[in-house]
Amino acid sequence: MSGTEDRAQAHTLEAFAAAILIVVGLTFALQATAVTPLSASTSNQHLENQQRAVATDLLETSAANGDLEDALLRWDPENESFTADGNPDHFARGGPPNGFGEALDRTFGERRIAFNVRVAHGERNEEVTTMVNMGSPSDNAVTATRTVVLTDDANLTMPGYENATLAGLSDGSDPGEFYAVDAADGAIYDRMEVRIVVWQL
Repeated sequence: MSGTEDRAQAHTLEAFAAAILIVVGLTFALQATAVTPLSASTSNQHLENQQRAVATDLLETSAANGDLEDALLRWDPENESFTADGNPDHFARGGPPNGFGEALDRTFGERRIAFNVRVAHGERNEEVTTMVNMGSPSDNAVTATRTVVLTDDANLTMPGYENATLAGLSDGSDPGEFYAVDAADGAIYDRMEVRIVVWQL
């Protein structure tokens, strides 16, 4: 009888050991393959790469046709604002009313993609001025940048201030102030870095 009892106990222990191994294996497998709504996926990465490429293309096209420079120069020097009335000093519901803003709205706004536009300036691009602020970017936001060189003799494009130049604002011969100071030598006023941040709503 004792031999039969020993065998029964051995079978019981083997069954417990096998059960523990199965549970441990399943737990490990579930942890290794767990997918949550916030997990990065190939499709999300593809979408982010696509949005970055579109934003980069938009900046390149706008820089090539002059729309980007016009947008940087659409500034009210007396109210110190990108908007005509100065309140607020940036756009919050879409792009500015010019070629660059229309391209932003057409490319992103119509597809329910939010965007912010910031302009970095100064000797090391340490100063940042907001042109468009549509909110706080989500975790899947992407950024595209483009550098634009402004010259001292560039005229503002804000209605009513088209005769004011960056040099005139800098030396006080034109009323008001530009959002960026003259940070370069010679005929160059500054090298501005335009940053577009886009994210899906």
